[in-house]
Amino acid sequence: MANDDDVLESVGPRLRGLRIERGTTLAQLSEETGISVSTLSRLESGQRRPTLELLLPLARAHQVQLDELVDAPPTGDPRIYAKPIKRHGTVHIPLSRRPGGLQAFKQILPEGFPGNDVVQKTHEGYDWIYVLSGQVRLKLGDQDFVLKEGEVAEFDCRVPHWFANPGPGPTEVLCLYGPQGERMHVRARTK
Repeated sequence: MANDDDVLESVGPRLRGLRIERGTTLAQLSEETGISVSTLSRLESGQRRPTLELLLPLARAHQVQLDELVDAPPTGDPRIYAKPIKRHGTVHIPLSRRPGGLQAFKQILPEGFPGNDVVQKTHEGYDWIYVLSGQVRLKLGDQDFVLKEGEVAEFDCRVPHWFANPGPGPTEVLCLYGPQGERMHVRARTK
């Protein structure tokens, strides 16, 4: 396994290779990143140690992940050991761990959830729901749908919506939420 000095020394040649591959001059890269030509030259030749403040704009300019610039070792175990979130009789199991952006959840809705009162809500974002087992009643604006096993719904959450498990038995769904939808469906607390 490479030590930290070896990793840092390999950054310069990697930066030079990416710049040459893009057909960019030091002057063009300097203009794009705001880093002086002399600093870029010293980075590429190994005369200057790379710092995060320098590597972030360079990664953006070269359109690569920061890991690629420093040749980071592969991450460990990719499996997600999620703790179920229990709220209002439902179970939300996170299936992704990257903060921000799109989040995936498996949800288990007990029969009769959330009750008979149809209270549609709106919020920013989009929802995507795939029914694994059971069925989901989705009220979207003036429309009323029953989604069965294997069916999918995607909708703009600015449209008033409400969903329930009409039974029989529990329903399992896969859901994708943007950050706004995650806050509304998983993180929101009732008063």
